[in-house]
Amino acid sequence: MKKVAVVMGSDSDLPVVEKAFEVFREFSVPFEVHVYSAHRTPEEARAFTQGAAENGFGAIVAAAGMAAHLAGAIAASTVLPVIGIPVKSAGLGGMDALLSTVQMPSGIPVATVAIDGAKNAAYLAAEILAVEDEALREKLVASRRAAAEKVLQKNAEISAKYHL
Repeated sequence: MKKVAVVMGSDSDLPVVEKAFEVFREFSVPFEVHVYSAHRTPEEARAFTQGAAENGFGAIVAAAGMAAHLAGAIAASTVLPVIGIPVKSAGLGGMDALLSTVQMPSGIPVATVAIDGAKNAAYLAAEILAVEDEALREKLVASRRAAAEKVLQKNAEISAKYHL
């Protein structure tokens, strides 16, 4: 199975990004975590990204707040799928990061999840890898089925409680 690279612009993004690790572990998706800044370490970020496919990665998750150029800078250096996580910051509540991550020029796409949406970034990365991994696809299908069963159980409980 291919790996997922998780890249943060700063270690201050770690509390948000750690939520993705839970999902990767649940589905046994191998991942690596790195800190590279689009502004402070652009050469290192580019070198890592340019070698990602050859180093066994199938997708890259990039988390950054404020200016949030990391996902776009990474996407500019690879054709691997890039998933951006805009990270909430004090100044604008993450809207600045969301807009910086989602507004990419044609031909350089970044799939963007919600502000602080690390879990969905991990699910999306797993779904991308599952295109070529039947066992992973089956785990994802089972997870969706279990989630649906929980909702239906809650529906039955609430309906029974409030049925007239």
